[in-house]
Parts: sequence; C-alpha cells; structure tokens
Amino acid sequence: MRSSAPAPRVITVVGPTAAGKSDLGVFLAQQLDGEVVNADSMQLYRGMDIGTAKLTLAERGSVPHHLLDVWDVTQAASVAEYQRLARAEIDRLLAAGRTPVLVGGSGLYVKGAIDALEFPGTDPRVRAALEAELAEHGSGALHARLVAADPEAGRAILPGNGRRIVRALEVIEITGKPFTANLPGDEPVYDTVQIGVDVARPELDERITLRVDRMWAAGLVDEVRALEARGLREGRTASRALGYQQVLDALAGECTEEEARAKTVRATKRFARRQDSWFRRDPRVHWLSGAAEDRGELPGQALALVERAVTA
Repeated sequence: MRSSAPAPRVITVVGPTAAGKSDLGVFLAQQLDGEVVNADSMQLYRGMDIGTAKLTLAERGSVPHHLLDVWDVTQAASVAEYQRLARAEIDRLLAAGRTPVLVGGSGLYVKGAIDALEFPGTDPRVRAALEAELAEHGSGALHARLVAADPEAGRAILPGNGRRIVRALEVIEITGKPFTANLPGDEPVYDTVQIGVDVARPELDERITLRVDRMWAAGLVDEVRALEARGLREGRTASRALGYQQVLDALAGECTEEEARAKTVRATKRFARRQDSWFRRDPRVHWLSGAAEDRGELPGQALALVERAVTA
C-alpha cells in the first residue's frame, strides 16, 4: 500500500555501512512516489559494484536510482561536484512532484546536498606545494602544522589521512581562516526528514564480516583486476576505497588475498564507527533500530516517522 500522506520535500536515509539503508530507501521511495538519489561517494564510480554493495537492478525494485556510475575510477572525488549533481537531481524530482530519497553513508556528501554549505576553491600552486611536502616528509609533519594552525581540525582529521590534511592546510592558506570555519553547519536548504538506521556494534561487526565474505565470493578480486586495467591504481580516490585498496595490495604481491580480506573487514569496521559518530552529531537525525529482531518493523516505523513529520 502506498502512503496517502504527503511526503516532505526530501528524505534522507543515513547510518553506517551494512545497517540496511539501501533496502529502506527503496521501500520509502516505493511508498512515497519517490526516487533514490545516491549519497555513497564510492557508488558514484563506474564498475565499482561488488565492493560498494551497489544494489542490482532487481534489488532496486523498479525505483529509479540516480548518481550511480557517474565518475570514471581515474577521477578524484569532489564533494563540491557531488553537491552540484545532487541538488540538480533533487530540484528536478521536486519539480516533477516526486519525492527525493537520499540514501548513503557519506556524511559530508549528505550535508553538502541538503545543508547550506559552500566549498572554498582550490589553488593548484598551493596544492602542489603541499602534496610535495607530503611526499617528502609524510603526513605526520603536515598534521603537526595543522594542529598548530587549527587545533580543532587537527583533532578531527587523523594524522595518517594525508589527503584531508593537505586539503585543510590548502583551505587555511587560501581563505586565511581556520579550516573548521568552513565546515558545515545545520542550516538546511530543503525541508528534510532524516532517518538513521541504528545497529548495535556486535551485530554490525558480524554483518560487515559476512558482507566482505560475500563480496569475495561474488568476485571482488576479479572486479578490482578489471578496474586496474582501466586505471584504478592511478585514481586518487577510488584506489583508496574499502576493499579495493586491499585487493590492489594483494595483486601487487604486498599481501595474500586472505590477508587482504581480513584487512578489509578491519578497515570497514573502523569506517562504520566513524560514520556512526558523524551522523550522531546531527540532532536532526531520527534513529530507528535496524537490528535483525526489528528488521520487520523498520519499514513501517520509518514510514510512520515521515508521516508524523508531515502532519506535525
């Protein structure tokens, strides 16, 4: 049965990987005359299907999905570009009387789509100089500089994340302001209901392990091998994706496939915790249980939440 209540302008379904966001997004789109807009940064890449748990055509339940398979694996990800693409899709759907259902676990991508957020430009000269320093001295030295310039950003960005450290220092040099001054607030640009899918850590860890096992069985190694021939190893963003980076290491002889699988499991569990922490900081997210014992109730609870938000 489709809901008879009017839908809010935009719905988001967020939370950690393996929580069950994709299936819930399809259900809500089916019930609310909607279409899904992808907010998973790695699902924008063409050919990265198995390792990103991209829904098959059958699993999409005849619901149109947008912003899948947009970028080539050699293209660096850009939140600003995603913001442009996502808002164009959202605005198009709203104009057509459809409900955009934004689904994904890439927190900054979600915020970039639905909240007032401007991205500072880039300066190739500054970026090149910082990347040269990163290559010569490593991320630790640059992170120490970031801590001195912007202690809050230094706490938020891991010392080993060279790409984000370089970007933060670039923004500081370009704008003359702390990097955190450019971080997103909670000022919305759309009337949005945000739904978070919550799964307790032990169960989520188990799901992640099973998911990685299924990815290996489904042919992730062959997928990565094919993408390597298309330039995956040279892609600054795609080559670092969970599973893909580890399989590339195995293909280069730096570890065994079994070690790559174990590393993927560990890295994905850490990533899921960071995702959960990100979305927990936003008080607008309404959390619903996606635990196995509650899975049957989740769709109805999410639909009721949307309807309450409309009539409130």
